[in-house]
Amino acid sequence: MNRSTSGAVLLMAVAAFGVARVQPRLARTAHAIKEAEEVYAFPPPEELHASTLGWDAAAVDLLWAKLLVEYGIHWSEHREFRDVSKYIDAILELEPTYSPVYRYVDTMLAYRPLQGTEDDVRKARAYLERGTRERPQDANLWMRYGQFVAFIAPSFLRSDADREVWRKEGAAAIGHAVELGGEADRALTAATVLTRAGETAAAIRYLERAYALTPSTSDVHESIGRRLAALDAIAMRDETDAVARAVQARWQEDLPFVSRDQYLLLGPKVDAVRCAGLQSVEDVACARDWAGALPSPTMPGGSP
Repeated sequence: MNRSTSGAVLLMAVAAFGVARVQPRLARTAHAIKEAEEVYAFPPPEELHASTLGWDAAAVDLLWAKLLVEYGIHWSEHREFRDVSKYIDAILELEPTYSPVYRYVDTMLAYRPLQGTEDDVRKARAYLERGTRERPQDANLWMRYGQFVAFIAPSFLRSDADREVWRKEGAAAIGHAVELGGEADRALTAATVLTRAGETAAAIRYLERAYALTPSTSDVHESIGRRLAALDAIAMRDETDAVARAVQARWQEDLPFVSRDQYLLLGPKVDAVRCAGLQSVEDVACARDWAGALPSPTMPGGSP
């Protein structure tokens, strides 16, 4: 082997040794850089209008496409993605009624890579509420908002009281979506949530409207009718129970030493001093008969 060949072999050996020594360290560095949180490269929302030079629609499409790509990449690489709100704020600054944002923002925040939090869920609700203000006649948006608040978001909340309130408010939003022309069968879902929350009158009100909106020959119309009949019976039972509790309370307070039947025959007790004069005519506490003294029943939907 001549000198030139020996030199080449030696050079290759040294190069291979150098690669073997340096490669692991470079790989670790590259991995660390890859895993670091990216820098959001767009200007703040309030400066975007000037930055786009009037090309707001094009900028919105670019931002939305970039958000979708980043969201997918972070999921595939199992990395945190904390910039969803920055992209959403930028898009809504340029186009507040942008429909795709309101269609997917709840998913992107509640189920962002790698794990959504209660704060993310509250942000998602705030965005959806903004959507209902920007697009007040959008039945699909109201339905998505209601379903998110009633069924998805509560599982992220720590407070039982918050969960109950959110379910009730979500059901109300679903009912409003039905009123705007959304799927009438969703009113059955809203009615179930409201009934469980003790809002039977509200459930009946939503079902009555849905019943009027659906064709009389449809299966949904019949299903809503059956649910309405059941809820009417529940409402009547609740009103009867309320009257019975009111009588029981007054009996124990006024004349507990007489029988309940005797007390009912005697009529409600009134304060002679308080109930003297014409000014007491409208005072429920001064009613001389049970019809005026007891809670008046309400019609379905809350009207007296």
